[in-house]
Amino acid sequence: MKGRVLLVAYPLLPVSGRSAGGAEQILWTLERELVRRGWETAVVARAGSQVSGELLEVGAKQCKKEMGPGHPEESFGEQVRELAERVEEACARGRYDLVLDHSGHYFRDAGRVKERVLATLHLPRTLYPAEAFEGLGKNVHFNFVSESQRLAFGDVMQTAGVIRNGIDAARFAMNGRRGEYVLWLGRVCPEKAPHLAVAAAKLAGVPIVLAGQVYPFRWHEEYWERELRPLVDGDRVRWVAVPPFAEKARLLREARALLVTSQVEETTSLVALEAMASGTPVIAFAVGALREVVTGKTGLLVQTVEEMAAAISLVSAIRPQDCRERVEQDYSVKGMVDGYEKLIGELVG
Repeated sequence: MKGRVLLVAYPLLPVSGRSAGGAEQILWTLERELVRRGWETAVVARAGSQVSGELLEVGAKQCKKEMGPGHPEESFGEQVRELAERVEEACARGRYDLVLDHSGHYFRDAGRVKERVLATLHLPRTLYPAEAFEGLGKNVHFNFVSESQRLAFGDVMQTAGVIRNGIDAARFAMNGRRGEYVLWLGRVCPEKAPHLAVAAAKLAGVPIVLAGQVYPFRWHEEYWERELRPLVDGDRVRWVAVPPFAEKARLLREARALLVTSQVEETTSLVALEAMASGTPVIAFAVGALREVVTGKTGLLVQTVEEMAAAISLVSAIRPQDCRERVEQDYSVKGMVDGYEKLIGELVG
């Protein structure tokens, strides 16, 4: 056994191979690979999560409440407190070499445990309250997932480094058969703005497939009902809810292009990496780390819906192999986990 690590997930969403949220996908991938490499792991995560090591559940009572009226965010404060308590209980019972925090919240309470805490920040700076980085424990260190994200957090001390998110390219096949449709894939919410992808596809005169998940958060459901559901006609605009992995992989590899319409400073965009691993070019708004991920060989960066529509006719010049090679070289699971193992070694000495 190499050592013992405790991983901490966002308390409102389960972790599994079908997670739509980027932080949940990365934690699931990282934990599975650490176990494969000989680490002993425990994961503090939402009830119903599927992990490789020990699962320490949070939100079990709330899961039962959600069978009736209500939304999980209505008890968010309660579940964040439960998350912190579960981590403290775990650390009191057994020695961990390090706590790996992917929750976006636990690091604020981490000063109450003696273990070093490496907190990976998955969101843009604008989505964290300013006070989140005040009065932190000296045992807390931060990891960023892209250079552009690190620069945005330039005033935050206790920075450990930058470890790029990675995906397993071997899970995504390239078959060379392209459909006429463009694809939007991800978590349906206002900041991801899939309605703009529909507008671009309509301007370009091509069909679009929307695929992903509407989480049971009130503002997500309201956005879906108001902005997106009326656009779905089952013909030129199709909706595929929570596709199984095999269907997701097929949609990615057969799409003409993936459209990424984020309105916030993306810190990576895992779906862009998955498309590229499938040999599919990406057309994205030039925000955040998308400027790092999408290059001239793998896709096109645009500023407006009109530019996105025009770019759809240009991506046929992009070689599928160039897209895949970019992921294999710069965004691999091996590179990501090597980075975490190196940082763990540096932090625990």
